[in-house]
Amino acid sequence: MSPLETGKMKEIAVNLLAQAAQSLQQQGLLADFSAEQVSVERTRDASHGDFASNLAMKLAKQARCNPRELAQKLVDLIPVDGQLEKIEIAGPGFINFYFGKSAYLDLIDVIRKAKGHYGHCTVGQGKSVMVEFVSTNPTGPLHVGHGRGAAYGDALARVLSAAGYTTYSEYYINDAGRQMDILALSVWLRYLEYSGQLISFPANAYQGVYIKDVAQLLFESHGDLFSLDSASLFLDLNEDPERSIDQLISRCKESLGETDYRLVFDAACYSQVEDIKQDLAEFGVRFDNWFSERSLVENGDIAESIRKLEENGYMYEKEGAKWFRSTEFDDEKDRVVVRANGVHTYFASDIAYHYNKAERGFDQIINIFGSDHHGYIKRIYASFKALGNDTERLKFLLVQFAILYRGNQKVSMSTRGGEFVTLRELREEVGNDAARFFYVLRKPDQHMDFDLDLAKTQSSENPVFYIQYAHARICSVFRQLEEKGLQTLEGTNPDCSLLIEPQEMELLKILSRFPEVVELAAATYEPHQIAYYLRDLANSFHTYYNAHPFLSSEEALRLARLGLIDATRKVIFSGLDMLGVSAPESMYQSVQTE
Repeated sequence: MSPLETGKMKEIAVNLLAQAAQSLQQQGLLADFSAEQVSVERTRDASHGDFASNLAMKLAKQARCNPRELAQKLVDLIPVDGQLEKIEIAGPGFINFYFGKSAYLDLIDVIRKAKGHYGHCTVGQGKSVMVEFVSTNPTGPLHVGHGRGAAYGDALARVLSAAGYTTYSEYYINDAGRQMDILALSVWLRYLEYSGQLISFPANAYQGVYIKDVAQLLFESHGDLFSLDSASLFLDLNEDPERSIDQLISRCKESLGETDYRLVFDAACYSQVEDIKQDLAEFGVRFDNWFSERSLVENGDIAESIRKLEENGYMYEKEGAKWFRSTEFDDEKDRVVVRANGVHTYFASDIAYHYNKAERGFDQIINIFGSDHHGYIKRIYASFKALGNDTERLKFLLVQFAILYRGNQKVSMSTRGGEFVTLRELREEVGNDAARFFYVLRKPDQHMDFDLDLAKTQSSENPVFYIQYAHARICSVFRQLEEKGLQTLEGTNPDCSLLIEPQEMELLKILSRFPEVVELAAATYEPHQIAYYLRDLANSFHTYYNAHPFLSSEEALRLARLGLIDATRKVIFSGLDMLGVSAPESMYQSVQTE
């Protein structure tokens, strides 16, 4: 489709300038030119037109003429038609494009015929991208901090899909390692309590009610199978809490034996994985794949990635351990991959997982990490490159955990202590839509205080409610249209030239921005650009709604206005869908609009 058919005005201006510059190149005036050099931006001041380009200033040196002179040569080669009202040269050589009213009016038909695809673009066409996000240890329910990464990651995947990428989402299940052993131990100790034993439960084990629930199910399913006299478990423990819990884990494994320990471990781990899956699904977040860390051992990826690092000369042995030469790639120190006792480190799993990702052939690999994991980035980049991969394929995005406030009271969140507000509790209190929208309203790497009271407010102060109310208001207009027996848009061709009010042109100009916003959000990995845009669009619509009638006007004007608000409704729906937020057709409470 041409830019004209998709309503992408910026693309029209870019193409016209590129064609003009190519003509100058053919004339021998420009020796070195490519279409990628053309940049066009929206103007901040409407008196300077709709779009402006500094192309003449960028090419003036090689053209051996001053920028204004080159700008004039370019403008002379651009035909002005019904879409463009005029082109002017301003300042030192800016080229300003003024689109005619018809270009904006034509958008109404473009949007309504696009069937929800207006705003989508092809910048990612032919490229695959894998987005890994959340990936928290399954040691307990998701809390409100995890919710931000879930909302951001899912919204980003949706935006990238709208930008033409083949998008694949993945959750990395940490079903191995010390934290999972602590989880298994916690469940087993609670299980022993259910079997009638008195247990001195460690303060640094997992304390939540969910641990007791899993232990109870284990006891109900297996009876006394995993029970034993617990007195010897707690004899002569180290005074250091972390060392003592490691001793308890060792004694647990020894007492149960490999088979029974694996049964307890899997019961603890996968009960939490299933809970996380259900929680995220109810939040509207679904993954294409749930990848098991344990599979990296079973499928040989850890062994193979270490072998390749050795083959490439980036491994050495010291004091019985195997080390990766991470410092050769700007990391602050070399990293242990295999300890002297033969046990793989967490980093070994990270190396193997990214080796696995690279082997799957994605053009781009995006890791969304909590900000507390920023220290892992350099070493993962290092191992990725050492394995022969292009680090341009690998992108890390950091998400600050959201902090929840009830009034002025900050809510503590400690996973082992069990004192945290779960994502499920937040959703039940404010709803999925408010939670998702508020999570993506800021850049992910910015600190966020989640204002619980504002998220529940049904007023224009609450941005998600304000946007949803705009969609519901438009739906209400069309319901009233049918109730009054008035002519619908079905089968009509509205005369949009009747739209002459300032609020109508303002709304059309905001609608014209949507494709650029989607492209920007995809290019910068910033779904909040969509949220900001929707807020502007909703405000423009409410202003229009309050200023002009839709149903009481003469039929031709009424149909034209209905076409405009129908296009607005479709863009609101599409934008909210990219954020994973619903677009309700009715609201049960009124709102004070600005």
